[in-house]
Amino acid sequence: MVIYDSHQRKKVKFEPIKEKEVRMYVCGPTVYDDAHLGHARSSISFDLLRRTLESLGYKVTFVKNFTDIDDKIIKKMNETGKSLKEITEYYIDSYLRDMGALNVKRADIEPKATESLEAMFDLINKLLEKGYAYKLPNGDIYFDTSKDEEYCQLSHKCQDDEVVHRVETEGKKNPADFALWKACKGENDVCFDSPFGPGRPGWHIECSAMIKKHIAYDGEYEIDIHGGGADLFFPHHENEEAQTHCAYGGHLAKYWMHNGFVQINGEKMSKSLGNSFFVKDALKHYPGEVLRFYLMSTHYRAPLNFSEEDLIASKKRLDKLYRLKKRVYGVNKKQEDKEFQNALLNAMRDDLNISKALAVVDEFVKVANEALDKNPKDKALKQKIVSNIEFIDKLLGVGGSDAYEYFQAGVDEETKAKINELIEKRSAAKKEKNFELADKIRDELKEMGIMIQDTPAGTVWEKV
Repeated sequence: MVIYDSHQRKKVKFEPIKEKEVRMYVCGPTVYDDAHLGHARSSISFDLLRRTLESLGYKVTFVKNFTDIDDKIIKKMNETGKSLKEITEYYIDSYLRDMGALNVKRADIEPKATESLEAMFDLINKLLEKGYAYKLPNGDIYFDTSKDEEYCQLSHKCQDDEVVHRVETEGKKNPADFALWKACKGENDVCFDSPFGPGRPGWHIECSAMIKKHIAYDGEYEIDIHGGGADLFFPHHENEEAQTHCAYGGHLAKYWMHNGFVQINGEKMSKSLGNSFFVKDALKHYPGEVLRFYLMSTHYRAPLNFSEEDLIASKKRLDKLYRLKKRVYGVNKKQEDKEFQNALLNAMRDDLNISKALAVVDEFVKVANEALDKNPKDKALKQKIVSNIEFIDKLLGVGGSDAYEYFQAGVDEETKAKINELIEKRSAAKKEKNFELADKIRDELKEMGIMIQDTPAGTVWEKV
C-alpha cells in the first residue's frame, strides 16, 4: 500500500506500527448543524481508505470523534433555547443518518468531547508541569508555541503563510499560542468543573486527549494514520501534534492524510460563503449511493467542484453497473475472480487511485456484457459477475443495492403502492389465463413510465 503523507509531502510506502494492524483517527464534525457535502466527502474518502486496508487484510480500528462543545454550539443554544444535550444529540443522529445513506461504515469508536474531559485534564496538567502551557489571570490556559522547537514542522505552514486568523486575547505571549482551557465567561457560557476552575476545553486539545484515551500505542508514534479535511492540517493538526509530543514525548501519528475541499463555482464550500449544500437536501433528489459515487469519483486529495451536470453524468456511469446486475438477477451462487479483485485492489493500494479503479470497473462491465451477449445461459459466467459486483460493493461501497430497487429511485411511496397493486392484479389475471387483462395492465404501467419484467423470483419493475 502506498499513501500520500501530508507531512512528507509525497507518496510513501505504508508500513504500520504493528504488523497487519492499523489504528486510524479521523476528525469528525462539530455537531451544531446538519452535515454538508464537505463532511460527506471527507467521510467517504476515509471510508474508502478503511475499506481498502481491510480488503488488504489489515485489522483496522477506526475512530471518529464528535465535537459536542464549541462556540458555535453555545451560539445555537442561545438562539434556540435548547440544551447542549438536545442540540448535540439531534445533530449527531442527523450526521449518522446522512452518512449511513451514503453507505459510510460506522466508526469502531465514536468518542465525544464532553465524555473525554478527564483525558484532557491529564494532558493539560502535563503541559503545565513541563512548562509548555501557562495560565492567564482570567483563568484561560494557553499552549506556549515558542517553547516547542518543532512547532510548524508538521504542516510547514508557518513558513509558507503568516500565522493569521488567531483570536486576540490579552495576556497571550505569542500570536500563535492556542487555548487549552477556556475559563467560564458568564451566565450564557457552558462550563464544566475542572482542576483549573470551571470552564470548557479548547478545540485542539480534544482529539489529542481522545486518541490517548482510546487507541494510542506507547512508543514513537501513538497511531498509524490521522486524517481529516485539508483545512484541518493547519492549525488544528499542527496544534494536536505539538501538544502531544510536548506532553508525552512521542509523535501523534506516523502518517497524516487529508482530503481536498468541495468547491462550488471554484470557491471552497463554507457556510460563511453561503454556498453550503446540506447532504439531507441532496438526498431529497438523488439516492445516497449516487451521491457517494459522484463524490468519490474525483481523487480524494484533489478539489471537487460540485456540479449537478457532473453528478447526473456520474449516475449514468453507475447505471451501467446496475444494468449488468439486472442481467444476473436471481443468481445466488458465486465464483471468485481473483484476477479482477487484484486489478481493483492494485488501483486502490496506489493512494486510493479511484480513476484507475473505476476504469477497471468500466472495463469489467463492458467485457461482462459482451460475454453475456454471446453466452446468455453461461452459469459460471454469471456467478463470476455476481462475485465481482459483490467485491465492488465491499471495496468501493457501491453496487450493493437491489438491481431493480436502484432504478425505482424518485418514485414516491403512494405511486409505489399503486404500481405493486397493479402488478398483483396482473399476476392474478395471468393465473386465471386472462391474458388480455394482463396485457392491459402492462400497458397501463408503461404509460406511467414503469417497465416490468417477469423473473424466476417474481415480477420486478423499474422507472424508465
